[in-house]
Amino acid sequence: MAVIPVELAGRSYEVHVGKGLLDEALSLACAFIGPYHGRKVPVVADRNALKHHGERLAHSLAADGFEIAWYLIEPGEAAKSWAGLQDLVDWLLGLGITRGDHVFALGGGVVGDLTGFACSIVKRGCGFVQLPTTLLAQVDSSVGGKTAINTSAGKNLVGAFHQPSLVLADLDALATLPEREMRAGYAEVLKYGVLGDAGFFDWLEEHGKKVLALEDAPLEHAVATSVAAKARIVAEDERETTGTRALLNLGHTFGHALEAETGFSDRLLHGEGVALGMVLAARYSARRGGISEDDAARVTRAIDKAGLPAEIAALGLECDGSALVAHMLHDKKMDAGGTLPFILLRGIGEAYLAKDVDLAGVAAFLDAQLQAH
Repeated sequence: MAVIPVELAGRSYEVHVGKGLLDEALSLACAFIGPYHGRKVPVVADRNALKHHGERLAHSLAADGFEIAWYLIEPGEAAKSWAGLQDLVDWLLGLGITRGDHVFALGGGVVGDLTGFACSIVKRGCGFVQLPTTLLAQVDSSVGGKTAINTSAGKNLVGAFHQPSLVLADLDALATLPEREMRAGYAEVLKYGVLGDAGFFDWLEEHGKKVLALEDAPLEHAVATSVAAKARIVAEDERETTGTRALLNLGHTFGHALEAETGFSDRLLHGEGVALGMVLAARYSARRGGISEDDAARVTRAIDKAGLPAEIAALGLECDGSALVAHMLHDKKMDAGGTLPFILLRGIGEAYLAKDVDLAGVAAFLDAQLQAH
């Protein structure tokens, strides 16, 4: 098992990465479960997570007489809504949650985002513990404290920074993931190599198939390395004020626009959007004279080799580049001066924040990509 600290002033916490962690939840999270003697432990889960992992978690807690109060949500982004937030907050208040209590989030990024945001506002802030069961959540959304819901104006536009008190990333949980979900999560693993660790990207080029096949040692190394990379960036720039944390958005500006155009649906999963976004960021960077054409092609090959979408033309979108840029204008990263920063590349492992991107040029670039290949 790997233990990665997330070092924040006055509220540091640990991310545990390994097998069997849900079976050991009682001992690993005893400080946050103990206060519930005489009360049920609140666990928010989607129905898939409950089906696959609920019994293991319940059995762990039952060893010392604890019972779970389950709050179930339907899988998918639709749960991250005003209505979903209100229902969860009302349920937590009905349980008599106090500021000293901790709520447990069992599932993927949607569960963690919704639970974390609810916990940030209940009684002006209570604690929560992340139990991520998808690769995407384990390497990205469960770490760093970004919580949010979606609105009609766009994705994750209403939320708060609210750090968890503990993250238990049980690698056994990944065995229940559909292959497509596993690949979507792997896109975020690749992202850490592309944005800041060329050596890790090299390693993934060689060992990526083993990671996707859930081989124990490569899988733990990939997840732990990804978490450590994010932990370093979050510790340096928790609230994305210096530009360092913004580097984690590599692929997201392009990717979110594609997700919006496909209706935030199963037509394009978030990780798939990030994968396509990284391809586009690499190619656009090469067009600007940043990353070499050869390295941009390496990024594309690594994504394609992982079974992820690497060409937006294959999506069959009925739009042009201007329509995709219009989605970008709703991006929460738009600054006060009306400029949309882009995360671009000087090379593999060398991402940077560009604030001089001409959106008309981006639209023309996207027009070419929509028609190419």
